[in-house]
Amino acid sequence: MRVKRSFDIAMYGDIKRRVYEVLEGSESQDWLSRLDDFSVTFLVVLDVADFILKTSPSFYSHYQLSLLSIERVALVYFTILYVLQVWSCTVDARYSHPIKGRLKYIFTPLVLIDLMAILPFYLMAIFPQFVLIEFLEVFRLLRLLKLIRYSESLRTILRVLGNKRQELFMTFLEVLILLVFSSSLMYFAENKAQPEAFSSISGAMWWGVVTLTTVGYGDVYPITAMGKFFGSMLAFIGIGLFALPAGIIASGFSEEVQRKKELNKDNYLPKLEEIADYIDRSAEVMKLCVDAAKRKLGDDFSDEKILCELASLLYEDAVKKFNF
Repeated sequence: MRVKRSFDIAMYGDIKRRVYEVLEGSESQDWLSRLDDFSVTFLVVLDVADFILKTSPSFYSHYQLSLLSIERVALVYFTILYVLQVWSCTVDARYSHPIKGRLKYIFTPLVLIDLMAILPFYLMAIFPQFVLIEFLEVFRLLRLLKLIRYSESLRTILRVLGNKRQELFMTFLEVLILLVFSSSLMYFAENKAQPEAFSSISGAMWWGVVTLTTVGYGDVYPITAMGKFFGSMLAFIGIGLFALPAGIIASGFSEEVQRKKELNKDNYLPKLEEIADYIDRSAEVMKLCVDAAKRKLGDDFSDEKILCELASLLYEDAVKKFNF
């Protein structure tokens, strides 16, 4: 009885570990992992398309039942995946505690995205009277971020943004300071001439944003000489200032690509050394086999083909016996 109990516990642990490997990993050699990757990717794309098409009254009126079915299937599937993730995470040493470990796992970025993607439906079911909760349905779009788990390109983008977060924050702070400064100057330059367009410094910030980003909608623009001067200077500064984040991100991508090359090189060199060592040992074994074949057949044996075949047979037998 005790043996059976131990066997059941071990099997339970193996199943949990297998579930965690399939859901968290993305191994191309594992057919279950590939099936998980494909099914999640397919349902995410289908669910987001369903979300978009529901906003079209004519399309929704004709295919309401189909769209609702897609939404429910995706919801049930993602809910099951989320429950399995939280259940199996304790096999990871980082989340081994049954309560604290699971809480730590739940608040990791990707798992938090998984929760936010299914939470609006359950909140609307529990609190249908709250109007604001209906707005939370837009969180269904967060399911697109689930693809980060299965896409190396998206994970690379996140790593680049994470590595360059300090530089990007500094650039954002510089833009914010310049926006406040330029909007204040424009308010004092244009307020009397255009009290409606530049009614306050906060109102002038709309003009500052579209000018700094070089969009220039033309709905608000300066008409005084001083305002035009400030606007021209700000437009030139905006061109250079908004090129900074692009340069920072491009630099981050370059560093990430270089890091991957070095990592692959470091992983590849030991394999090359191992292969070279194997070839050296195999060459020595093959030489011994040729010598043995010559002794067996005699030095005056003229048929080199038979000699080579016998040496190959001796070599294969030696490899099997001594694991060369």
